[in-house]
Amino acid sequence: MQIHQYKKGSTIAAIATPPGEGAISVIRISGPQAISIAQKIFSGPVAAYKTHTAHYGQVQDRQGHSIDHVLLLVFRAPRSYTGEETVEIHCHGGSLVTRRVLERIVEAGAQPALPGEFTFQAFLNGKVDLAQAEAVQQLIASKSELARQSASLQLEGALSKKIRQFQLDLTQSAAILEAWVDFPEEGLEFATMDEILGTLEEICQRMRRLEATFDNGKAIHEGLTLCLLGAPNVGKSSLMNALLGKDRAIVTDIAGTTRDLIEEDLRLAGLSFKLLDTAGIRETEERIEQEGIRRSRSAMESADLILLLLDASRPLEPNDRELLAAAPQGKTLLIWNKIDLAPPPEDLAWDHTIHLSAKEGQGLEQLQSSIERMVWKKGPPSKEEVVISSLRHYQALTEAIQHCETVIQGLRQNVSPEFIAFDMRSCLHQLGTILGTNVSEDILSSIFSQFCLGK
Repeated sequence: MQIHQYKKGSTIAAIATPPGEGAISVIRISGPQAISIAQKIFSGPVAAYKTHTAHYGQVQDRQGHSIDHVLLLVFRAPRSYTGEETVEIHCHGGSLVTRRVLERIVEAGAQPALPGEFTFQAFLNGKVDLAQAEAVQQLIASKSELARQSASLQLEGALSKKIRQFQLDLTQSAAILEAWVDFPEEGLEFATMDEILGTLEEICQRMRRLEATFDNGKAIHEGLTLCLLGAPNVGKSSLMNALLGKDRAIVTDIAGTTRDLIEEDLRLAGLSFKLLDTAGIRETEERIEQEGIRRSRSAMESADLILLLLDASRPLEPNDRELLAAAPQGKTLLIWNKIDLAPPPEDLAWDHTIHLSAKEGQGLEQLQSSIERMVWKKGPPSKEEVVISSLRHYQALTEAIQHCETVIQGLRQNVSPEFIAFDMRSCLHQLGTILGTNVSEDILSSIFSQFCLGK
């Protein structure tokens, strides 16, 4: 990943709509010179336009010739997305005309925007904190309704509100600890030791509850890998086609048809899954099939969830028993397939088991329910629940909790107040990094470099 260096005070421009042909394209200009640059290229008196108004006219070249008929929108600072003077030009879609309009804007004095630079401006101008800024990209990249809801909640400031409340509550205790350090001879006592300990333990417990949402948050935003595993001809490809609702994998009665991993995106249980159909695992001398089987075993190890298929129409074979011994029960759903032909030949002691017929479509609803129960062990998060989905947030919160626990331990063991106060400041510092109040420029550049261009 390339790390960009963002410059404060620049007037930037970029295409804000996806590339390709369409009805319209949107080009955004933002910065101190946005209005004057727009004035140079537009047929109307841009400098006289009021904020939040739209105007029809032409983008013109240096000679005054029309490049395109456009709609120009003006957003005066600070009432804009970035907090800067902002102009949006809605031109006809199509890569050629859009690129020509952008070239004219750059020619008039704007700098080409870096990825995420508009949101970086918004962050610098206090329009959003860092957690909210990160939610912008999460919202754009959402692949499921749960991911969209979670990103929208974070963009609205729900996570930031929780972090700020932690900071506020901790600061009250920190002020007392700092007073003990600065005035040790004064005998100051704004609260008893038991009261301070009780407050810190309660705050620490609230932070742990938020920390515990990380697994759900990661699953919501990054999705999960769902691996179809089994011996040849147990019906893995048929189940893949049934789940996708289309003929994606070749289905035959010839063993070894699937020789490589087949990947497809799947929406299931409110989540985005990467569905993997693997090569049937068996002993073989065929080199290509051996490589496919090796990849199947690797997929089993790395998958978040495994669907292990067995053929109900025949007794278990050595390959089946080998897979049963290798598959981790905690993340494996055992499926007896082909129940339209016969009932399962034996009852296996397995935590999660269902019966279905992929060919006839029987049991697919039960399969979805079983997957949902395995993913959401404690139930799916509600629409209003705030979850941690960023590894950066999780690590900062974990360190804040560790410092808070050290403060509690230090108070109980009568550690010198100077050391306790230091850990309290470190706890508050880590919480601040989530909101962006004390992060380095390198971290900021790393975060915003992951954004799409024009946002």
